Amino acid sequence: MPPLTEVEGRRLPLTRLDKVLYPATGTTKGEVLHYCAETAGPLLAHLRDRPVSFLRYPDGPDGQRFFTKNVPPGAPDWVQTADVPRSRERTACQVLVQDLATLMWAANLVVEFHTPQWQAQHPARADRLVFDLDPGPGATVVDCCTVACWLRERLSDDGLTAYAKTSGSKGLHLLVPLERTPSDEVSAYAKGLAIEAEAALPELALHRMARALRPGKVFVDHSQNAAAKTTATPYTVRARPEPTVSAPVTWKEVEGCTDPAELVFLIGDIGPRLKKHGDLLAPLVDLEGARRLPGS
Repeated sequence: MPPLTEVEGRRLPLTRLDKVLYPATGTTKGEVLHYCAETAGPLLAHLRDRPVSFLRYPDGPDGQRFFTKNVPPGAPDWVQTADVPRSRERTACQVLVQDLATLMWAANLVVEFHTPQWQAQHPARADRLVFDLDPGPGATVVDCCTVACWLRERLSDDGLTAYAKTSGSKGLHLLVPLERTPSDEVSAYAKGLAIEAEAALPELALHRMARALRPGKVFVDHSQNAAAKTTATPYTVRARPEPTVSAPVTWKEVEGCTDPAELVFLIGDIGPRLKKHGDLLAPLVDLEGARRLPGS
């Protein structure tokens, strides 16, 4: 039986801490768990009350990966859960990561955290809007930054404030705090803005996913506003070749980006950034500046 570690009064088996998960950097499972503990304050704030979906990669990003919304087998009985509507007839039981013990239990499974734009007690009523800016072949996050700046100004015209984070992969996420709004209304508004972005930046922005149209362009993915969809949670570690993080960034960093490497952040970068900036996405938690969608 593996040794037990006590976390906030809960006894957890944290296993195989010396296992190398990221061969490119030599990063071990123990280092990933240490990152989660070190970043628990803001990470938990963005997870709290949101049903979590897990992308599991227990043998590292080069091993088997699988996505699950259901409570993993063997979950401790103290892990909080929520019944989440899947359809009119069906619900699913999903994990709520409400405290450090649950966070460390989940991190021990080796996961990315993905969450919807709504909280469990308000299903399908979004308190944030999201755009996932995804560069196609030949485009980079630098191009995403150009589209992000256009969207920021367009959202501002509607009285909405946008915040940015890296996806932790190739792109950029924009997030907007909202007064709670039905997800279908948010989806319709976001699609409208994606269409506007394509019209304003026809050589760069694209609102359709068609692969034939993707080369050299940025797909303005508005689909993650649908109630059933999820987005990588702020501060989650990604299953990429290196332990990259979906990291909040300043608008100055977005506006000044000239090289994709400038917006790549690994787990060791986040502690210093939090000391310097605090949580740049805190307004999404306290809903400071949350506004209604135009016309709602």
